[in-house]
Amino acid sequence: MLSKAEQKFTGIFAIIVIIELICGNFADLATMHYFTKPLIVLSLLIFFFTQSQYIDKTIKILMILGLVFSLIGDVALLFDALNPNYFIIGLASFLLAHVMYVLVFLKQRDKQKSPIGFIVIMLIYAAILYYILKNGLGDLLLPVIIYMIVILSMSTSAFLRHKHHNTISYNCVFIGAVLFMISDSILAVDKFYQPLTLSSISIMLTYALAQYCIVIGILKHRKQLR
Repeated sequence: MLSKAEQKFTGIFAIIVIIELICGNFADLATMHYFTKPLIVLSLLIFFFTQSQYIDKTIKILMILGLVFSLIGDVALLFDALNPNYFIIGLASFLLAHVMYVLVFLKQRDKQKSPIGFIVIMLIYAAILYYILKNGLGDLLLPVIIYMIVILSMSTSAFLRHKHHNTISYNCVFIGAVLFMISDSILAVDKFYQPLTLSSISIMLTYALAQYCIVIGILKHRKQLR
């Protein structure tokens, strides 16, 4: 259940996402897209910072770093059509963001839970995605493979978090991690395989929901720590 502050923020966040979806898909509003897209993660960063006073200091710092790297990645990808190097910067930034999230999730790991079954599922998913993308990756083959490994690690570490004492926190973070993986997969297929219908909407919607779920899930974990 969301707190009053979380409910209020959710409403504001939904409006930001809707405005970004509109600005990102209409040429007449393209200029606004340069402001509305970064605002998605920026709003989450501000909200998390103001609501995280009861969270473990290390987790708080790692989450802030993850959101900052995500923000840098968002800004870089806004300009990737102008210069391919911006895509590399964006890729590296999101890779670092995922590493921060992995470290956060592992600090809340349930050591009695086995990752083997979930890892097998992730490897099958990765193999299918690689088969689809491999012919279009070119020089980006190695960076994309590394990125895939990191994001699969992020999903696995989310799966391994404690669930027994705070189901809401666990479910939110796990859903967020899976949505992040889906968002990146759609982006990769759209960029390296073939353009997808309404890809900009599906990528941004799953991405925004992913970041939102992760932030809310980690904030919900604070109740377990108090």
